[in-house]
Amino acid sequence: QVQLVESGGGLVQPGESLRLSCSASGIVFTFNIMGWYRQAPGKERELVARIDRGGTLNYADFVKGRFTISRDNAKNTVYLQMNSLKPEDTAVYYCMGISLSQYWGKGTLVTVSS
Repeated sequence: QVQLVESGGGLVQPGESLRLSCSASGIVFTFNIMGWYRQAPGKERELVARIDRGGTLNYADFVKGRFTISRDNAKNTVYLQMNSLKPEDTAVYYCMGISLSQYWGKGTLVTVSS
């Protein structure tokens, strides 16, 4: 059974940084696309950043210049370095992987508050 497990969330103050990690298990293939989505209270889930096997990147406008996505294909792991965090970045962050099917992690909570 394929599982995606996120880690690295927590409570930080505005302007601080966090690094999220997502590791996949139960698979023998490499995801074509891995990425991060987020969902804030009362809002729909939205794309944060995606990266394909070749390293092509796609960022939401609201994180450009602040967040960096990267992946380790050998480990089927994706990372999200989040800098200059803002209160509006508060959300549950979900890891996503796409191969023949789409898979989701259970999410990790990021809270940005003073």
